[in-house]
Amino acid sequence: MRGHPSCWRGCAALRWRLRRRAGGAGPGDSGAAVVEFVGLSVLILLPVIYLALTIFQIQRAAFGVTQAAREAGRAFATAASTREAFARAQVAARTALADQGVDGVPRVEYLPAGAGCGAGRASGGSGVATLRPGATFVVCVRMDVPLPYTSAGRFAGIVPATVAVTGQYEVVVDEYRRQR
Repeated sequence: MRGHPSCWRGCAALRWRLRRRAGGAGPGDSGAAVVEFVGLSVLILLPVIYLALTIFQIQRAAFGVTQAAREAGRAFATAASTREAFARAQVAARTALADQGVDGVPRVEYLPAGAGCGAGRASGGSGVATLRPGATFVVCVRMDVPLPYTSAGRFAGIVPATVAVTGQYEVVVDEYRRQR
C-alpha cells in the first residue's frame, strides 16, 4: 500500500497536517527559527552585557575609594606636619585610585571618630584631623563614578550619569609619636 501511486499525494498531505498540528515546521517555515533565535539573543544579551559593564565599573571604583581612604589615612598619620599631611593624603588617594584604573579627582574629607561618611557634613580638617598623639578621626574618600555610555548620546538626562561611591578609614595617630 505504501508504494501505491494513489497514496503518495494523500499520505504527504496527511503527514504535513500532522506535523503542523504537532508544532513542526511546514513547507514554508524553514530557517525562520534561526532568525528569531539570533534576534532574541541580541535583545537579551545587550542589556546583560551593559549591566555587567556597569557593575564592574562601580565595583572597581568601590575598591579604589576603599584603598584610597586607607592610603590617605596612613599618609596623613605619618606626615611631619599638618600642612604636609593634607597634601600627602590627597596625593595618596589619587595614586590609589589610579592603581585601580579609576579616573578623576577624589574628595578627601575628615570626620570625627565614630562618624560614618554618610553622617553629614565633612570637615575641611580644622580640628578634626590632627597629628596629636592618640588622636582618632575618620578619612572619607568620595567619588562620582560615570556609568558607561550615559554621559552623552540617547540616554543623557534619562538615566543618572554617575553613581556616588564612598570609602572610609579610621585613623589612629600613634600614641608614642613625638609632638612636632
